[in-house]
Amino acid sequence: MAPQTRGSSFPKIVIERDSDTEESSEEELEQDEDEEDVDDEVQNHAGEGSDEDQVEEKDEASTSTKRKKDLITLKRVCKVCKKPGHVAGFQGATYIDCPMKPCFLCKMPGHTTMTCPHRVATEFGVSPAPLKTSHSSLKYLFERQLRCRVPAMKPAFVIPNKVNCAVIRYHSRRVTCLEFHPSKNNVLISGDKKGQLGVWDYGKVHERIVYGNIHSCILNNMKFNPLNDGTVYGASSDGTVSSTDLETGISLSLVNLNPSGWQGPSSWRMLYGLDMNSDKGILLAADNFGLLYMIDARSNKVTGKPILIHKKKSKVTGLHCHPLQPDLLLSCGNDHFARIWDIRRLEDGSSIYNLQHKRVVNSAYFSPQSGSKILTTSQDNRIRVWDSIFGDLDSPSREIVHSQDFNRHLTPFRAEWDPKDFSESLVVVGRYISENFNGVALHPIDFIDITNGQLVAEVMDPNITTITPVNKLHPRDDVLASGSSRSIFIWKPQENAEQERGWDVNRRIILCGKGEKSRKGKLDDDSGDDDMFDSKSSKSKKIHVKYKLHGGKRKC
Repeated sequence: MAPQTRGSSFPKIVIERDSDTEESSEEELEQDEDEEDVDDEVQNHAGEGSDEDQVEEKDEASTSTKRKKDLITLKRVCKVCKKPGHVAGFQGATYIDCPMKPCFLCKMPGHTTMTCPHRVATEFGVSPAPLKTSHSSLKYLFERQLRCRVPAMKPAFVIPNKVNCAVIRYHSRRVTCLEFHPSKNNVLISGDKKGQLGVWDYGKVHERIVYGNIHSCILNNMKFNPLNDGTVYGASSDGTVSSTDLETGISLSLVNLNPSGWQGPSSWRMLYGLDMNSDKGILLAADNFGLLYMIDARSNKVTGKPILIHKKKSKVTGLHCHPLQPDLLLSCGNDHFARIWDIRRLEDGSSIYNLQHKRVVNSAYFSPQSGSKILTTSQDNRIRVWDSIFGDLDSPSREIVHSQDFNRHLTPFRAEWDPKDFSESLVVVGRYISENFNGVALHPIDFIDITNGQLVAEVMDPNITTITPVNKLHPRDDVLASGSSRSIFIWKPQENAEQERGWDVNRRIILCGKGEKSRKGKLDDDSGDDDMFDSKSSKSKKIHVKYKLHGGKRKC
């Protein structure tokens, strides 16, 4: 079945909160405080003078109260531009654009999010990237080893657009990262905000396990050991790099950047970026101080001194080694840059090239087949593409406008390549701004062709009303794994036979946790947001789950 997308007519935009706990706005709170102050002044005036004076003063006070309320109403200002006469920002679960500020989606003046042209056409500034005219050794390498891997004809895209199975409330906190097993097709591993590591065989659906003794807080990134696919490395905000055996759950700490424990936020180190140089057997990890650490995977020890690869005391959000030349390293961070490095001569300020962005760069990846392209995701609602790492890198080949600028506690949005696509043109990314689908506000998962910026397909399920920032495409099968809040969903292409007989998704759904917490008609309702260092975090334990059949569903 061909992927379905909507037409040009769009209903009203809704930007949903990640949590329903904040029902009143700041303006309502300030209005209540102003009214309480006025009532106090009225009571103070009424307690002085004679009865007649008090009556007159009450009348005058009531008149002055009305005037003050009117004055207060006139003095109320917009929370976005700080000017009176209008309101903007979040009103409950709806975002109202400020007429004095640029569009919330594309960040350009002259229109609002409601009328933004990029809601339908995602491309922006599409232009080819010019190649350098010099005949360098890098260009020769590209022509001989990389270009031959890119097919001349673009294959047809196969879009996983139907939920095949899911685990509801799988993790105790929101999902932060996903990885498919390199050799077992049906095994998916996941990390969450509490530092737990989940292993799920979605082929058998009910076979899953969660290890709660890996990290004490957010598990930000995971990578499989290329020499032993039964071992996975993890980088966490507790400042440790772990090596975990997926069969036993036994974890070994390779790096601990906070051996003395909590000494305050100014000294606490958190690890975010993580990748593996398989040629040299070196594990690369980066922290929130802009430093890169190299770990020998054979001896499990840090080699050399940490190297400053981004601005001092800025977070390095991601690392990625080139798929064919692992000595080339791509990093990105909070200093608004993505940088290319050669780890054979790595030192402070030795980057090969610096790709500048306007805001924080959430992720940066080489293309999966040839490694000749670069894909970045930034907080300025832009997905940027460089068509050739040997071309002119001063400006991207194209910028694609996409909604990913969030203001709530969410896992950052990251555009991910389809590793099966030899044309290196299909990417998947979740969407922050929701749309009204048949009366239901949903946050679709977008498939975008980065060669022209066109939206190939947007997939959604009417029961998934939470935001889906974590998405990963299978390296071999036509499967998409999505992490939405605490739940994980497996998407597969919908077949015509399934569509005709009305296939029931609930037959392959696992419900975890207490049933009374769920809201009727929704697959997930809890964002799982909490403080990073939760005082009630789980002790060292291994969570085994038993299942029983219950009305066509498996319940924990």
